[in-house]
Amino acid sequence: MNSTLSMTELEDRVQRIFLRAGMNAMQAGPLARVISAGERDGCKSHGIYRIEGVLRTLKAGKVSGTAKPFAEGADNGAIVRVNAGGGFSNAAFELGLPVLADRARDLGLAAMVVNDCAHFAALWPEVEAVTAHGLAAMVMCPSYATVAPAGGTKPLLGTNPFAFGWPRQGQQPYVFDFATSVAARGEIELHRRAGKSLPEGWAIDADGQPTTDPEAALGGAMLPFGGHKGSAIGTMIELLAGVMIGDLTSPEVLDFLGTTTLAPFHGELVIALSPERFAAGRRGDPFARAELLFEAIQGQGARLPSQRRFAARARSQAEGVDLTQAELAQLDRFLALGLDAIA
Repeated sequence: MNSTLSMTELEDRVQRIFLRAGMNAMQAGPLARVISAGERDGCKSHGIYRIEGVLRTLKAGKVSGTAKPFAEGADNGAIVRVNAGGGFSNAAFELGLPVLADRARDLGLAAMVVNDCAHFAALWPEVEAVTAHGLAAMVMCPSYATVAPAGGTKPLLGTNPFAFGWPRQGQQPYVFDFATSVAARGEIELHRRAGKSLPEGWAIDADGQPTTDPEAALGGAMLPFGGHKGSAIGTMIELLAGVMIGDLTSPEVLDFLGTTTLAPFHGELVIALSPERFAAGRRGDPFARAELLFEAIQGQGARLPSQRRFAARARSQAEGVDLTQAELAQLDRFLALGLDAIA
């Protein structure tokens, strides 16, 4: 039998788990919000499933639960720099977002560089946070080496997620968020836990042979989506959100951690753009013209990305978030034992 929690109850419970584990409120609050948002939107691979990995990374000493992110440089023009101080990226993002939005509105575009952070969450919460300021957004980050390049046989690239958002007046933004691998690594783990085979074309084993076995996939490599196209985009993200911002690339992250069981430690790049500033002096309102495009897409019977997630959000906001008894028991265990709950 499932139990239903309100979003406030779920956020409070998750935050108390992190505080119990020794985190400060600056770290625990943003983490609780993004994990609860995953559950709210029906994204189980980025919901409370992620708590265990957060606690494991904290216990291993590969992230600081008491870090206080700080801005670097008094004024870097279009570049906003935030150092996560060895903590999670979420707190650093929340710190830098107001400055990023102000700069983008003033200059037309701005970029926030987050350095020295652990990252475990989806990118759509950050994209949506930027679009709430009336700005378009692109967000990207590396991961650790778990994806073979197109034609390769060994892990080299990360799952390297990329997200985009466009603000819409009076309704949810246009948002997509996807890994440049065929699937997020969390999906492989969920298949393993459920005893389910993977779809063909998701992964190769340690010998570079195609596999549908989640265990073999976790010991081998995932594949990029779209073959050479996904491989090229994944490489672009290594360059822009790793090399260019002076942070770790996915192979370097794996060297640093020595395992894929912990949250990866690297940097993140957030780009915000003002449609009004870019369209200034040209014909038409950019937001109205975008709506014509969205209407044409839906007019053909196609679905805009994230619509299922937004529908799940509406249900959760109206009815609460359903958790199984096993999930609730795990939350209770984490709260009672803190880091001792992790082997």
